[in-house]
Amino acid sequence: MAFRIRRLRALTAPFCAVLLAGCASTVVTLTPSPQAAVCERSATALVLWAPEWRADQKDAAEREAAAATGLKDFFASSGCFAEAALRRVHSLDPSAVSAQHAAQAGRFTRVVVIAVRELGPVVRLLSSAALVEGGTEVLLHVSTFPVPGDAPPRQFTVHWRHGGPAVVKGVASLPADMQAALVAGLQPGEAPR
Repeated sequence: MAFRIRRLRALTAPFCAVLLAGCASTVVTLTPSPQAAVCERSATALVLWAPEWRADQKDAAEREAAAATGLKDFFASSGCFAEAALRRVHSLDPSAVSAQHAAQAGRFTRVVVIAVRELGPVVRLLSSAALVEGGTEVLLHVSTFPVPGDAPPRQFTVHWRHGGPAVVKGVASLPADMQAALVAGLQPGEAPR
């Protein structure tokens, strides 16, 4: 009898793991919503980005490295723009953005500014019927500026979350999570073949 119970547990454990993993879902919120695509395959873009972490952000250097990798991989593989120059800047205030754009006068048809406000794993204990609920979260603030022109920038936030009950993720998926949030927010469509 004890052998049967151990065998039953051994056989049901993988099933339960698959069942719980199947509870993970992705939720994307664009604010304001809806948003037109930022990506345009015929356009050229200067993409400026910087982290804007909260004051108590842990592991900021590791998160920044993951954000940089995710951004680089997205613009290299998505076909979002015909050409995109990705630059990490120290500040995203309007004067710094204008200075970066002025240095590249005439080369780009638009400027895209991305503030990375959150990128990391999330774990909540005892938050629902599940003992552990977690996943990863990405929060971006995106501004686009047409060039040339004095039109006000289009601004919106992308809040991307993936997880659910019994989901615990580490930092290894953060570059891919960053890319997924960029796909949801910038809407590149299908990659070129």
